[in-house]
Amino acid sequence: MSSTFPIHFNFKPSSFLQQHSHVVVFSVKKSMNTAFNATRNPHGRYCYRRDTVRNPVLCSVSTRACSDDGEGEVFVTQEEASTSSRSSRSNDGYVALFVRMLGLDNDPRDREQAVVALWKYSLGGKQYVDNIMKFRGTINLTLNLLKSESDSTCEAAAGLLRMVSSFNVYRDTVGETGAIEEITGLLRRYSLSPDVKEQSLCILWNLSVDEKLRARIANSELLPILIKFLEDDNVKVRESAGGVLANLALSQSNHKIMVEAGVIPNLAKILNTEVVESKVVRKEARNALLELTKDEYNRILVMEEGLVLVPLVGAAAYKSFRPALYSWPSLPDGTKIEQGSKGPSRYGASELLLGLNIRDRNLDLEEAKMNVVVGRTRQQFLARIGAIEMEDGNKSNSEEGTSSQGFTLLPWMDAIARLVLILELEDELAITRAAQSIADASFNEHMRFSFMQAGAIKHLIRLINHPSDAVRSAVILALYRLSISDGVCLKIEAEGVLYPLVYLLKQSESATSQGLIEMIVNMLSRILDPNKEMKSKFYDGPLNGSKKGMNTTAIPTSDGNETIAQESSSSTDGRELVEPTVLNRLVDILKKSDLDLQRKAASILEFIAASEPCVEQIISADIESGLEAVFQQKPLTEKGYGIDDEKPELQSLELEEAGQAVSAASRLLAKLLDYDLFRQSINSLHFTKLLRAALMSSIPLHNKDWVAACLVKLSSLSGPNLDLENPVNIEVTLYETIPRLIEQIKSSFSPEVQEAAVLELNRIISEGLVDSTQAVAAEGAIFPLVKVLETGTERAVEASLTILYNLSMNSENHAAIIAAGAVPVLRRIVLSERSSWMRALRLLRTLPT
Repeated sequence: MSSTFPIHFNFKPSSFLQQHSHVVVFSVKKSMNTAFNATRNPHGRYCYRRDTVRNPVLCSVSTRACSDDGEGEVFVTQEEASTSSRSSRSNDGYVALFVRMLGLDNDPRDREQAVVALWKYSLGGKQYVDNIMKFRGTINLTLNLLKSESDSTCEAAAGLLRMVSSFNVYRDTVGETGAIEEITGLLRRYSLSPDVKEQSLCILWNLSVDEKLRARIANSELLPILIKFLEDDNVKVRESAGGVLANLALSQSNHKIMVEAGVIPNLAKILNTEVVESKVVRKEARNALLELTKDEYNRILVMEEGLVLVPLVGAAAYKSFRPALYSWPSLPDGTKIEQGSKGPSRYGASELLLGLNIRDRNLDLEEAKMNVVVGRTRQQFLARIGAIEMEDGNKSNSEEGTSSQGFTLLPWMDAIARLVLILELEDELAITRAAQSIADASFNEHMRFSFMQAGAIKHLIRLINHPSDAVRSAVILALYRLSISDGVCLKIEAEGVLYPLVYLLKQSESATSQGLIEMIVNMLSRILDPNKEMKSKFYDGPLNGSKKGMNTTAIPTSDGNETIAQESSSSTDGRELVEPTVLNRLVDILKKSDLDLQRKAASILEFIAASEPCVEQIISADIESGLEAVFQQKPLTEKGYGIDDEKPELQSLELEEAGQAVSAASRLLAKLLDYDLFRQSINSLHFTKLLRAALMSSIPLHNKDWVAACLVKLSSLSGPNLDLENPVNIEVTLYETIPRLIEQIKSSFSPEVQEAAVLELNRIISEGLVDSTQAVAAEGAIFPLVKVLETGTERAVEASLTILYNLSMNSENHAAIIAAGAVPVLRRIVLSERSSWMRALRLLRTLPT
């Protein structure tokens, strides 16, 4: 608990029994070197004056008292004086006098001086506070003084409450008497002295140690006030406000209201500023943000403010860091920097100065590269001199030989350099945690590109073959998150990541965990994306006749410009991946894994199938059974799956995932159908039935495109058949073409696209396709067709009238046509005698109007 505060009161008890002309003098020593002298005048009042104290012996120090449960922090001030305990005990008898002077019937000046005396007396420690708390009503009377217009009275009252609330035994008493509400009203005043703010905030700091009281503080009007005080001119006020917020963040139930109040940007500003700030403020801001980052959503909000979670691995882990002592720094792309001196510092000071002053040199560098040099040289310098983590971690963690489980928050430039530095260490736990932090921090393009510039990719790829399964999993996850950016993905591929991943995939299931296999498949599906070449054609601009393809891509830089990243000279060929073990593992994933992994495995096999020499080995791996397993998923074989389920949102998600897996498998099947060897080995009739069932299922419409294309291609193996009565063509029209056209009519903003869709739909219906009108009505086409009558082109209006007339032949559609508002629209067309007024009149006659 907090230390004691011995304060010397010099009283003459007999003076109180004498006449008015006698003088009672007591002194209360303060750190400002003043004392109070009190005399009793003939009118019965006490007159006080402030005199200068000679040879002051009091000093102010900061101590911390923890609550009983170890949570939170209590900040108190201790003033020590060379006073004997006997003199202190002699003053205990006057506590009752000063408590009585707090009464509401006393003069305000008497009440002020009484609370000042009690405040100074309480600084002696718990035994002095115990003497004060023996008198009931002391807290209520002190709280009443917080309403005073005098800053000195408010300061003394708040100071007394601060001391009382610093002890666990009295904390509930202070909280239950309405202290939080009174302090809220006090802090909302327009003008308050810094001392009053500090004392009031320290009361809240003490009370916020209690979890029950935290909820009351967070749910009050105090949060905006606390946030505002983070920018106060007085450093003590900022420290106290930060301490309260740090304690409030200890309760997870307060996180939502704190985030909504805007606490994250204000706390992050303290850690991001380059201005020298109080260590206490920075520590409390960091503690509060670290508690908030335990929630994944809040972690992203903190990282969006430019702060990144970095694991504290302990000073012992950095002993394995062995940079070249006399190396000269180079840029991430390998560009050498001309040396300006012949003797670089042993501890890297010259490199640090170069990094900090790189802007002053006549170098044409991008902003991202300059930030990388600054961050890297700064962190390496701290590691060399052994000062790294000294501010972020405590002494015990620095002295321990094992890695700490804690985290710190660093600005993104220093955080990226620190994480890359940890990847060069030998501690497995440190490497694992650093890779996980890189994965979490790779949430936007800027961060992924910065990690690439900082050289993280080469270290991560080097660690793929690490003997620890935890390290490999974390490293592959980090690479997968980084590869979301097309340019970074090309860099990862150029660094040679493919072969280590394939090697791990070839290992037996006993040597490679299922989770690691899933991560490898995720990574390979990103690198071996069959659409990569097509994407590069769009992102790189129009082709100029040169062989560009997958070899280049545009990478956005931090300043918004673009730079071209070159891929390796030889693009990845599917033949390099064809090994029986790899293919068998991929086919097994198609048979047994979940829908998402099935989609990714099918994508990888599609990439491999682009090379004709690989087809024979793919067939040998029993690819037919793998495709059959994908097309026989439960959402595809059960008609109306998920419609009447109790959890429609989960069923919708499963249908979406099933649709993606079926679409990827259909693309793979369509690719394999290009080869005679596969066409001769496949059971066409069986796969035609499976694809027809998938086409009629409830999977999303956009996933049926490749199913329909593959079905038509498969049906054409027996020879071209253009007859619409062919069951396959009919089903493709009913379950893919008609829904797609209706979706275009509903959602298209282009009159030309809408017109083309209406004309195509009219052609299908006019050709008399079986069940076509029923399919159009079932897909909800009546309402968008009526809308076309009002906003469409003339040709679209004519085609829409024809479709609606055909639909009106079935009386069951009359109610829907009238409900869509067709009647007044048709009347306007007839009265305006437009070119299509005869068709509108004919439709009106068929409706029951």
